[in-house]
Amino acid sequence: MKLTRKLVLAKAKASDLESVKKLNCWGCNLTDISIFSQMPNIEVLTLSVNNISSLSPLASCLSLSELYLRRNTVPTLSELCHLRPLTRLRVLWLAENPCCGADPNRYRLTVLRCLPRLQKLDNQVVTEDEVALALVEGDEVSTPTSSIQNQLPNNGLPDAEMENDPLNYNMEETNKIREELGMKPLSRDKFSSLSSPSTMEKPTMKKTHVLDAVLLLLRDLDEEELQVVHTATQNRLQTYMLDSGDGQRTSAEKAADIQH
Repeated sequence: MKLTRKLVLAKAKASDLESVKKLNCWGCNLTDISIFSQMPNIEVLTLSVNNISSLSPLASCLSLSELYLRRNTVPTLSELCHLRPLTRLRVLWLAENPCCGADPNRYRLTVLRCLPRLQKLDNQVVTEDEVALALVEGDEVSTPTSSIQNQLPNNGLPDAEMENDPLNYNMEETNKIREELGMKPLSRDKFSSLSSPSTMEKPTMKKTHVLDAVLLLLRDLDEEELQVVHTATQNRLQTYMLDSGDGQRTSAEKAADIQH
C-alpha cells in the first residue's frame, strides 16, 4: 500500500504536508513511503508494523528526531545510510526487522557506528561508552547498491581520472569519517589541490590524509560530538598501550628464556 498525500493529511489533520510535525501510521500495511520526500518538517514519525523495506524517502526529513520502524521488512543495515543526513535524529526503534540479524550486540554496535548521535535505540538508552565502542568495533555500513546506481558515477569524472585524482582521494578519506559521524559529505571545493599520488607511496599518503581529515572534522563538531571523539580516542590509546605493554613483556620473557 502506498502512503498518499490525502491519507497523510487526514491522519495528521493538516492542510498541507509541510505543516505536518507528527504522524502515526502504525499497522497500515504500508510498502511505499515516497511521500516523505515532500515532508521536510516532520519531527516524530511512527511507521511500526508495516511492510517498509526502503528508507530512502526519509533522507529528506531533516527535522526528524524520533523514528519508529519496529516490525517492518528492512532487509539490510545499509538502509541506515539514508538516515545519516538526519542530524537531529535521537530516537530510533528498528527491532524485529530482517536487518537486525542473529547477533543483537553486533547489530547494536553497527547501528550506533552509523548513527552515533542516537540517544535511544530500540527503547534502550545509548551510553557514551557504547558509542565509543561502536566507532571502533561496529561494522561499517555501505550505501545500498540501488542508491549508488541512481547517482552519477564518480561525480561525473571518468574512472581512470578519479583513480588518479589526489583531490578525490583526500575527499574519500574525509567524507568516510564524516559519514561515520552522521555528517554531510564535503564538496570538492572544500579541498585544495594536492601533488600527484604517483610521487609518494599510497599507504603513507592514506595515513596523512586520514589525519588531515580528522583535524578538518574537528572544526565542525559541537561539544557533544567532540566528547564522542574524545572517548573513542581514549579507548584507542588504552588499547595501543596495552598491546605495547604485552609486546614488551613477551620480548623480556623471550630474553630471559635465552639467558637460562
